[in-house]
Amino acid sequence: MTHIQVAAGAMAPDGLIDAIFAYEAVLAADDLDALAAFFEPGDETLRGDAAGLLVGHDAIASFRAKRGGAGVRRLVDLRLTPAGDDWLAVSVNAPVSGGRGLVTQLWRFAPDAVDGPGRGWRIAVAHVSSTPAAIDTRIWRVVGAPLLEGRAEGPLAGQTVAVKDLYSVLGQRVGAGVRAYLEESEPKDVNAPAVQALLDAGADVVGIAQTDQFAYSIAGLNPDYGTPPNGAVSGAVPGGSSSGPASAVALGQASIGLGTDTAGSIRIPASYQGLWGLRTTHGAISLEEVVPLAPRYDTAGWLTRDGETMLAAARASFSGDPGVQVDDVVLASPSATVLAQPEVRQIFIQLLQWLEVHVDLKPVDLPDVSRLYAAFRVTQSAEAWRSDGAWVEKHPDALGQDIYERFEYAASVGKEQEAEALIDVAEIAKEIDEALGDAILVLPTSPSAAPSLDASIEYLQGVREATLSMTAIAGLTGRPALSVPWMRTSEGPVGLCLVGPKGSDLSLIETALKWERELLKDQQG
Repeated sequence: MTHIQVAAGAMAPDGLIDAIFAYEAVLAADDLDALAAFFEPGDETLRGDAAGLLVGHDAIASFRAKRGGAGVRRLVDLRLTPAGDDWLAVSVNAPVSGGRGLVTQLWRFAPDAVDGPGRGWRIAVAHVSSTPAAIDTRIWRVVGAPLLEGRAEGPLAGQTVAVKDLYSVLGQRVGAGVRAYLEESEPKDVNAPAVQALLDAGADVVGIAQTDQFAYSIAGLNPDYGTPPNGAVSGAVPGGSSSGPASAVALGQASIGLGTDTAGSIRIPASYQGLWGLRTTHGAISLEEVVPLAPRYDTAGWLTRDGETMLAAARASFSGDPGVQVDDVVLASPSATVLAQPEVRQIFIQLLQWLEVHVDLKPVDLPDVSRLYAAFRVTQSAEAWRSDGAWVEKHPDALGQDIYERFEYAASVGKEQEAEALIDVAEIAKEIDEALGDAILVLPTSPSAAPSLDASIEYLQGVREATLSMTAIAGLTGRPALSVPWMRTSEGPVGLCLVGPKGSDLSLIETALKWERELLKDQQG
């Protein structure tokens, strides 16, 4: 029995209570057409929950189509309050799975919708507080309180770490984002050095976070465990392959994400979710006890919500001081941004105009992006097959379509093709190094904001190709690259990427922090 209470001195209008219960019925039945009809049409309709805000009727309908139903629940309490000509409905529900949920809705009457399921009553705004899950398995594979406790004192005391499911963690198995791979894994008797460094500095490991299958993607999708939510843009891909650590940090469930970056796997989720993300100088951080993808390009790195935490994590993790300093010169290359979407280019140009006031900004010519992508793709694929191909051959049904097709191409790369591509890699790296010297190259981290979860595999593959054409600048040269969350498009955040000379990791972070202080000062002044 539902307890219904109307605000003092008011009377519920005809049909409203019936409409609310009719909505609950079609929600339980997962009737997508009827659910869509219950929400006002247009671009002003809103629906929010813990994952973020959906704006517009179409975005809300799209979310419902891929959610797979909300589960059966019973209304326990319903409170109605007039809000001008509209009505505010606040309800407490009891899901059959247990717990309690809270829903707040603004209902509006539309005479032209009397033939709809709500008999004229439709929802203009909704906020949903669902029963919280103990563990969101889209983000986390294992969680502890903590899983591993850091040293009592240290520069990272009080920090919490989400470890990408490629690293060895004492007493835990490594899953590499693949359920079948996890089933064959054995618990580890040692921490990976990159994990141990954070523990030694005082940070606690709170859990092992999800990754794309074999870390062979930059979208963040995972058919085995589900796609981690994007903490900045509801209904968008999180970015991968360090998707779990990125989402954990963006949602406040950890302060540091320990990831890997081969082709952008730290930088892209940082860009999509408004985080700081560092791909370290190749070889500067040990990848011992880490599942490889393409050792020629694999690097360790971190994701954080602010630059100070990033600097602390980096300082604590380098066994030696990467003391290379960057020049005062900043470089920008039109060819490196040719694949960026127009809005991203426009915002990037505005940021360059601001930078020009504070630094010595110069243009630079770099190799054509299509050449970068071709050389990187061939050589990365050959290495990926050597790393994981034997397992993939034995488990052809264990992978999602996009990852399996990627490995199919990798298997087709012959020795001669790889050898020719390696020659081109060496030439490209030499050209880039000569052009950049010890200066900082700036470019958008990604060509666009995070694509929608509705995007097709074909669309995401196009985004992947455009993205890798830009991220390969750091990959082919082994240079560090730092993504900072300073650009915002109408579709969500896009990072600004700083690419520095090898060994300039700390200097890059310090430079970005200095620029951020100046940027904030100018915005406030």
